[in-house]
Amino acid sequence: MKKPEGLRRLLLATALKGQPEKLQLYIDRGGITCRRGRNLAFQYGYTLNVVVEGYTGEVNALMVPILAWVAEQQPDLLDKPPYKPFEFESVLLDDDSADVSINIELTENVLIDRTGKSEWSARHLDEPVIADAFPGVCGVSLVAGMIDEANTPTP
Repeated sequence: MKKPEGLRRLLLATALKGQPEKLQLYIDRGGITCRRGRNLAFQYGYTLNVVVEGYTGEVNALMVPILAWVAEQQPDLLDKPPYKPFEFESVLLDDDSADVSINIELTENVLIDRTGKSEWSARHLDEPVIADAFPGVCGVSLVAGMIDEANTPTP
């Protein structure tokens, strides 16, 4: 599965820069969906549990990159009721730190290509591009901008 690693890279470039030990990712309640057809395509479905231990930053600095990532990697979560792209829980450790657990329902489509008599390869398909509701903004990657800004040295 590819989506968890993409979110890991984003969080380590933004809210958790220089603090990789605070981030853990778990895949819960995973399953496969598929139908009989001409090819062997299937879909992973799972809950990604993002755990940040001892987080001391601003809560929005953690939530905004995740929301931008969801908009790009699982955009359907923004369009279907109850319009909650993810859920979270937090344990307040003291006045300055908290353990945060975030659950995101994800899917990944996989297409199997036959490459020989008994050989095959698997391709993870990109999410379809959904038309943006804001003219002139369609195609802008919020996540790419965050990573670019996070890697720009400050004078």
